[in-house]
Amino acid sequence: MKTQSIRAQDVRHDWFVVDADGRTLGRLATEIAHRLRGKHKAEYTPNVDTGDFVIVVNAEKVRVTGRKYTDKIYYHHTEYPGGIKATSFARMQAEHPERVIEKAVKGMLPHNPLGRAMFRKLKVYAGPTHPHAAQQPQTLDI
Repeated sequence: MKTQSIRAQDVRHDWFVVDADGRTLGRLATEIAHRLRGKHKAEYTPNVDTGDFVIVVNAEKVRVTGRKYTDKIYYHHTEYPGGIKATSFARMQAEHPERVIEKAVKGMLPHNPLGRAMFRKLKVYAGPTHPHAAQQPQTLDI
């Protein structure tokens, strides 16, 4: 038996739509990261971007369990001394609901140039509509 390695030009990237309405954030993010990496395909190769494009709609309706709605904190630094900023999940969900899913998925992808290429294939929208109808995405029930 020989191990088959697929080349980047031979990869076929499909498009999928995921509805985040009522879904738990972490469980949704793991399935999205799995699709972005391409691990669901038989021709998965770790050093090639074999994943698919994923469109997430209704990001504003994603839910979290326990006390995360009030207690979960997102941090970022402005690169200035003393410039650490904190935002709660509730505020992030109200102001930028797309970023909640983006941050959860980005943390599950490789932290290198290949992971950044995979992350660019994620499209998140707060509402139920998206501008990618021309790609004829399939509905994904995960």
